[in-house]
Amino acid sequence: MPDASDGAAFFAENCTACHGSTGKGDGPLTAQLPVAPRDLTTLSRDNGGTFPTAQALSYVYGDPEQGHLARVMPEFADAMSLDLVPLEVDGVLTPTPRALAGLLFYLESIQQP
Repeated sequence: MPDASDGAAFFAENCTACHGSTGKGDGPLTAQLPVAPRDLTTLSRDNGGTFPTAQALSYVYGDPEQGHLARVMPEFADAMSLDLVPLEVDGVLTPTPRALAGLLFYLESIQQP
């Protein structure tokens, strides 16, 4: 099963250009984006103190309610879809791409009060 360190490696490779090395939304490409990247360290705080696993999973993987033209962040579904692990999401074991499970563990680990 992946852990937060696996997610940190994925984050460093795929997310820091926009979200910055600490996830605060201050990456080097921020000024070039039409919408400022989300501060990923406040996801739990903005969700009543609970990390929003299902929402984060859906958004990173590719939220079906928002097509690729409606969002700035790329979808990662194609890059992740073949290697699945069981992840508990809202009390249900959910087949989840290994890289995404690690990323979710990492994002949860960087939450600020």
